[in-house]
Amino acid sequence: MTAPGRARQERIYRDGVAGARPRVPTGPDELERRGRRALSRRADAYVTGGAGAGTTLRANREAFARREIVPRILRDVAERDLSVELFGRRLPAPLLLAPIGALDLVRRGADTAVARAAAATGVPMVISNQAGAPMEEVAAAAGPAWFQLYWSTSDELVDSFLARAEAAGCEAVVVTLDTTMLGWRPQDLDLGHLPFARGIGIAQYTSDPVFRRLVDETLARPRTGPPPRVTPQAVRTLLEITRNAPGGFLENLRSPVPRAAVETFLRVYSRPQLSWGDLAGLRERTRLPIVVKGVLHPDDARRAADAGADGVVVSNHGGRQVDHAVASLDALPGVVEAVGDRLAVLLDSGVRTGADVATAVRLGARAVLLGRPYVHGLALDGARGVAQVVQNVVAELDLVCGLAGARFPAGIELRER
Repeated sequence: MTAPGRARQERIYRDGVAGARPRVPTGPDELERRGRRALSRRADAYVTGGAGAGTTLRANREAFARREIVPRILRDVAERDLSVELFGRRLPAPLLLAPIGALDLVRRGADTAVARAAAATGVPMVISNQAGAPMEEVAAAAGPAWFQLYWSTSDELVDSFLARAEAAGCEAVVVTLDTTMLGWRPQDLDLGHLPFARGIGIAQYTSDPVFRRLVDETLARPRTGPPPRVTPQAVRTLLEITRNAPGGFLENLRSPVPRAAVETFLRVYSRPQLSWGDLAGLRERTRLPIVVKGVLHPDDARRAADAGADGVVVSNHGGRQVDHAVASLDALPGVVEAVGDRLAVLLDSGVRTGADVATAVRLGARAVLLGRPYVHGLALDGARGVAQVVQNVVAELDLVCGLAGARFPAGIELRER
């Protein structure tokens, strides 16, 4: 069997003989440049933007740049193994697709397109809690899948999401705890744009029986305060909400339900009152492995293990929540040292290339979550674009291992500048 690095190279060069070039760039900078050009201004702000002055965004990349791979020679690395086991499943590479909400900003049907790419490449996706399609639909199109949970103010809704994820065949739940409130995101704020307020990315909610009951309760409440101002933009927003709601456009236009659904979502979405006791209680509410996302401090990793978590994702939410936050890669070694083999430690934020994946694994990550690059692939060529980005990252990871004289990503030699 041809190794993935050589196989991908051969495919690209063979197509080149016939005059075809990759539709999706193979280098991270050109991929981002062209991907951003394919996005609307709102979509680009949401996908690419970061918190505050963007210091954390830059810190994530600088942390990778400070680590240097030291290639070794004459080590017989003809046979290489990129695979990793997570929660009883052997994955072809230490890679998952990160959950990214409101992907319908990029293109319609985005979440199922990502799912098809995940199935084609064998790389699991983490289904977003803020997807544009119900988890059942996305899971049916994907291969192995996990589900991301945003912890709502409604315990019934949390339990419903968990039950649905189990029934849909999801293999783990990723509890995202670094977004109990939205960070200060100037790119979105300057556009006055929150996709969820336009009905984008709330399909997990509108497809849920508990949430629909909460919407009915919203409709039954008496209206208070002044009526909303009628402006051309308000009318456009109403039409956008109508178009994004499940069901027919004309029926939705006559119904108060789509607007009430958005209002209900904005009321129940986040729960800043969460504590460690809540996480311990979650262990009793699902049989799925629990992975806590947003860990940056060793003590938090220890407490997650004590609360019954099965894994953690070392993540600063891609630099989107706290400006001047510690880079995820810089936080990784301390977390790994703190929990040892008690938890599966994964890494998210700043990952762009196969060399980045190798670096993170060498520093102790069991696997990494890839985010923005696959979204730029999605913008350029839909499901095929996502698959090509994944194939390129895995191919580079394989070649980096071989050229560094390692049979496994964890076997590379690394030093810090």
